[in-house]
Amino acid sequence: MYATIDRETLKKKLDNHEDIHLIEVLAEKEFQRLHIKGAEHIQFGEIGKIAKQRFKPDDEIIVYCADKACKASPTAAKKLDTMGFTNVYDYEEGKKDWVEAGYPVEGREAGAHA
Repeated sequence: MYATIDRETLKKKLDNHEDIHLIEVLAEKEFQRLHIKGAEHIQFGEIGKIAKQRFKPDDEIIVYCADKACKASPTAAKKLDTMGFTNVYDYEEGKKDWVEAGYPVEGREAGAHA
């Protein structure tokens, strides 16, 4: 069963350069516009196929989408869980929460959030 992760715990993992896969599951254009620094992009409809090719079952995978109302990341986390990935987390507060905290972002609009 997947779990959730909060902003501060995620920030610590990124700051400590832990071996995680942080994945934004929104559309490519949203990822290119703005994403959490260091995140990878896998659109949630493709997560199952791509995850099997790129990750081991015990890799730590953290998925996120736009905000708490967005259902893409919990859907992706559940899919990964049912596929046998054992270390899956959903950052359910998402990109909006991260940006509002002033944490590092990348993408075309990153300068507006620096």
